Amino acid sequence: MPIAVDIDVMLAKRKMSVGELAERVGITPANLAVLKNGRAKAVRFTTLAALCEVLECQPGDLLRWEPEAADAPAGSVTRAP
Repeated sequence: MPIAVDIDVMLAKRKMSVGELAERVGITPANLAVLKNGRAKAVRFTTLAALCEVLECQPGDLLRWEPEAADAPAGSVTRAP
């Protein structure tokens, strides 16, 4: 997926555990793990705002775009299995 999630980086910078972040944001540790590991299909703006508030960061500190793999032809669409 071309969107990479850097929650682990911010957790390390803030010296905070996943459990503490989940509790302070108000989501389950399981749902935070899905987001953190890049398996989420979407994120609510309210959740993103809460993450930014707790971690004292900007959305761009948590999410970044990465180009698709170079071996895919230009203009092609790849689908997850």
